[in-house]
Amino acid sequence: MALDSDYLRYPWRRHGYDHERYAWSMLGERQPIQWPGGKTLAVWINVSLQFYPLNQRGVPFKVPNGMTMPYPDLRHYSLRDYGNRVGIYRMLAAFEQRGIRPTWAINAQLAEQHPYLLNRLKAYGGEFLCHGWNMDHLHYGGQDRDEEAEIVRRSVATLRELTGQPVRGWLSPAKHQSWNTPELLVENGIEYCCDWVNDDMPYAFVTDQGELTMLPLSTEIEDQFVMCQNLHSEDSWVAQVTDAFDFLLQEGREQGGRLLALNLHPWLVGQPHRIGCLEAVLDHIAGHAEVWQAPAGEILDAYRAQAGGNH
Repeated sequence: MALDSDYLRYPWRRHGYDHERYAWSMLGERQPIQWPGGKTLAVWINVSLQFYPLNQRGVPFKVPNGMTMPYPDLRHYSLRDYGNRVGIYRMLAAFEQRGIRPTWAINAQLAEQHPYLLNRLKAYGGEFLCHGWNMDHLHYGGQDRDEEAEIVRRSVATLRELTGQPVRGWLSPAKHQSWNTPELLVENGIEYCCDWVNDDMPYAFVTDQGELTMLPLSTEIEDQFVMCQNLHSEDSWVAQVTDAFDFLLQEGREQGGRLLALNLHPWLVGQPHRIGCLEAVLDHIAGHAEVWQAPAGEILDAYRAQAGGNH
């Protein structure tokens, strides 16, 4: 029996992608980017400050690094809390000694419930981006659009009010989205999103509500991915981050501008046996003549100014 001819018809059959979210573009063939001051490599240090509820719902799945044992899982709850009570302050000291300008990706509920922490971060300086409401309020396919819209609205509005900043960026809890998330972000005035990790440079991302810029926040060299999921040693993490730095720097020299995005978690690298590894990474980065270290929003602006309509 012959197949119906409609079986072989695919409306998106063409060169490039089978969607219109972003254009087909090979990294090595794009317009070269030069960062401010003629720098070759932009470095974005992102600190994820997170609140994991003790009584997680786990809808639609248990979030990575969340509670894993029967309620009340105080062992894991208190370890995550350690990062916001102890680890972050070690990181602040390491940043200050090296002139690091970080980006604070913070759950809005954490910012609301921990004013001392929020005020300390504001006093240090740096850009805040919204990391959703908390680590148990996920965005996912099949989620009611109105429910998700309320979470995005509440998260962004709360963080703007508490920080006094425009809050231009978004990082979904667990980097998980629904099909509606990009449109909801634009509806709430978000300019860039960090969830998609399919590039080493920012790129334009199309939504029904207007354009969004995707700023890829690398998973491959993230502290928790390397040490907790891949079970590599702290020294191995240092080697992987510095290798990525060296490679992107050289590639930027040859092709014109690259971005190193490093995501950190205070409950992990703020531990006394790991803070030295973070300091080793920062020493490799800080003060390098060809590096521009900046918050995510400044990187976005510098990129947009050069990429123009081709980003």
